[in-house]
Amino acid sequence: MSYCRAIETMTADRKALHKAYHDHLYGFPIHDDNELFCRLVLEINQAGLSWETILKKETGFRNAYDNFDIQKVADYTDADRERLLADPGIIRNRLKINAAIENARTILQLRKEHGSFEKWLELHHPKTKEEWVKLFKKTFRFTGGEIVNEFLMSIGYLPGAHSADCAVYRNVLEAKPLWSLPPTP
Repeated sequence: MSYCRAIETMTADRKALHKAYHDHLYGFPIHDDNELFCRLVLEINQAGLSWETILKKETGFRNAYDNFDIQKVADYTDADRERLLADPGIIRNRLKINAAIENARTILQLRKEHGSFEKWLELHHPKTKEEWVKLFKKTFRFTGGEIVNEFLMSIGYLPGAHSADCAVYRNVLEAKPLWSLPPTP
């Protein structure tokens, strides 16, 4: 069974950490707004670091950010910001923490206007990577080109999460990522 080159070339220890994410999450559509928010926060926190660092801290992030409950994070106070800055289970970067809180507030507004974060994303499909980046930079905080690309690939809005010869690629296609479907008129 063939996997993406990056997985195949990892040491056994690293492969064990990455494989569950690679095989069951990466590239598959997400329909839960809190999990979409989770993926966005994790991708933002990965900026400048390895994805491995984020995978090792995912449980810490879930605990620190109330399991990515958008309403709870949007309601965070200055005391919560300080709590997060002191939490060794996450990436303690003030800009990334502020982005998570502000982006939760933005998602609440998108929910009011469109019904859900997912519906807002669907409304803008299809777009090129460049169009998505422009939209995200206008809408969210701390969302540069690589963050937006990885976020959208990881949730099935842009292709590229798996190579066509990867054993997981077919499973992703069966889950019907938006990039594989014709645009709706």
